[in-house]
Amino acid sequence: MKKIAFFIAFLILHNYFCLAQPGGDGNKAEVLRKAYITKELNLKPDEAKKFWPLYSAYLSELRKARKENLNDELQFDEAALGIKKKYKGEFKKVLMDEERVNNVFTLERNYREILQKELQKRQKMRRLAP
Repeated sequence: MKKIAFFIAFLILHNYFCLAQPGGDGNKAEVLRKAYITKELNLKPDEAKKFWPLYSAYLSELRKARKENLNDELQFDEAALGIKKKYKGEFKKVLMDEERVNNVFTLERNYREILQKELQKRQKMRRLAP
């Protein structure tokens, strides 16, 4: 348990310092997403090493599909479903468990909801501030 806590703390600090470097192209939300998913999936260091490049490729494909289908939500949904089906098998090779693989997609949705609620809360606080 201490190893996992240390690993998560290391990941967060490593990402924080990498992003503090000039020219860093990451952002705080991505660092938090990584920490959240790592914690919730209980990724071991060897799993994380394989999982994160795969997850990054998955997100890249989703972003590309979004750009290609900006004005057609249904077409994007179909493309996204195809990408998820493709990566489900790839994630299973790393995570070795169907439940954990399904959690990847659930956690992704949960994280977006958490981020959205936080953004709404901050916007409300700005409106209330004099």
